[in-house]
Amino acid sequence: MSQILEVHKLSKTYQSGEKNLTVLDQISFSLEAGKSLAIVGPSGSGKTTLLGLCAGLDRIDTGSVSIAGHALDQLSEDQKAQVRNENVGFVFQNFQLIPTLTALENVMIPLELLGDKNALQEATALLDQVGLADRKNHYPSQLSGGEQQRVALARAFSNRPKILFADEPTGNLDEETGAKIEKLLFDLNRDKGTALVLVTHDIELAHKTDHLIRLKGGKVFESDLLSQTHAQS
Repeated sequence: MSQILEVHKLSKTYQSGEKNLTVLDQISFSLEAGKSLAIVGPSGSGKTTLLGLCAGLDRIDTGSVSIAGHALDQLSEDQKAQVRNENVGFVFQNFQLIPTLTALENVMIPLELLGDKNALQEATALLDQVGLADRKNHYPSQLSGGEQQRVALARAFSNRPKILFADEPTGNLDEETGAKIEKLLFDLNRDKGTALVLVTHDIELAHKTDHLIRLKGGKVFESDLLSQTHAQS
């Protein structure tokens, strides 16, 4: 099976006053198409930074990241944006819906950016798939947190991504609603054949994925992607 995501000796350093703060240090792993991966670790371990670098949302200092064969560190910002539009979906903890657009219009945006002439029909079908067909003309402020995250999921899958990046997708939801979103996320992922990279504090959720990477101090502390067996912590 081909690799959808390849990360090689990835490092990221930020300037903090007069000192350099290394957030990620020599991270390497790869993920096969259609597989799922959870990134876990304590706050400040570099999880969200790693997700942003893998998705091409932040500039790489050293090392490399490839998505679907595209080496992000060798691309311009416009070229990286095109790779994201064609290959990547996103789900965030705070939903990031556009408040002035309806649920349907939010889902249509990635399709319209791709010039899809069937954007309306496809967005409608996706909202139906996440159980919100009757809420398509509602604005985000008229939707509950769980409903907003369902819209965000529909939007994330609208451009038929090869890989989905999810940053604490249930972090702002109560336990019952979060469980429903988890199931929907994995069901959609399986149905669409999409790879999934998931950042989470929820170890129970993390163990539902195919692979797990545990970060500590910006380094890989444990990974079944590197050794194919869980390292002893």
